[in-house]
Amino acid sequence: MRVSATVCSKGGVGKTTVTANLGGLLADAGLRVLLIDLDSQPTLSSYYELSQPAPGGVYELLATELVDLDQIISRTSLPQLDIIVSNDHRNQLQQLLLNAPNGRFRLIGLLDRFADRYDAILIDTQGARSILLEMAVLAADHLVSPIVPELLTAREFVRGTQGMLEELRELAKYTRFGVPPVSILLNKMTDRLKDAREIADSIRRMYADVEDHGIRVLDSPLVNLSAYRAAALQGLPVHRVEPRKPSGRKAPACADQVKAVAAEIYPEWAEAIHAVDATRPNAKPGAGTSEVGHVH
Repeated sequence: MRVSATVCSKGGVGKTTVTANLGGLLADAGLRVLLIDLDSQPTLSSYYELSQPAPGGVYELLATELVDLDQIISRTSLPQLDIIVSNDHRNQLQQLLLNAPNGRFRLIGLLDRFADRYDAILIDTQGARSILLEMAVLAADHLVSPIVPELLTAREFVRGTQGMLEELRELAKYTRFGVPPVSILLNKMTDRLKDAREIADSIRRMYADVEDHGIRVLDSPLVNLSAYRAAALQGLPVHRVEPRKPSGRKAPACADQVKAVAAEIYPEWAEAIHAVDATRPNAKPGAGTSEVGHVH
């Protein structure tokens, strides 16, 4: 089972959009996918229509001794895509985790319960540093950090996100846990702004030596296109909304963009990801998951 968390200490970089679309694509690729919404502004929880809402959510997962997972797992309208919604309406989890001796490590053991049910877990996080964000980082085996090509956002990543990761690495020295590698995703790119390309190039140069930082920049960016907003309004993954590139546009189809990003993040599933026929979303490779090749 793969566990990834979408993180950035700055809001507005597109974490929820990235998480929702990666999760939807993996589900259409035949994988069993669980989304977990840890954001106090629960946009991911309402991205997809729920075909079978559960009575509980993230609060019950983290704050109670829950045994029946069906009480917290909601089914979405997409086959093979489930979600644990954000339902900490009184914002109690922050204080609960701060007071708990295992607060930052609480999610690690809990996720073991899901290993038989899911191939991939994708966690959406808050756009500000918090114990919930740190907990998600330590529970993941891979981090995806969207950055928009703006100077202030790039500086915030170095100051905020990278600074947090360095502090957590110091903490992890005294435990059996570690901080996972980070993939920077250049998000909301545009071919029309020279400054955006220059900043993107400078970010790539900054992290050219992966071994020094545990950080790499993905080769595949996501271009800022209206199809992402249209997909969110329809409650669909963008690869279903724009499976082919419109005539006359330079940027690739959104389906191809998200596939390229997903294949870099999950290389073991690249073949199934690229085999998704976005024009026939129900025609998943290997009905079920037997042909995908699971990681447990």
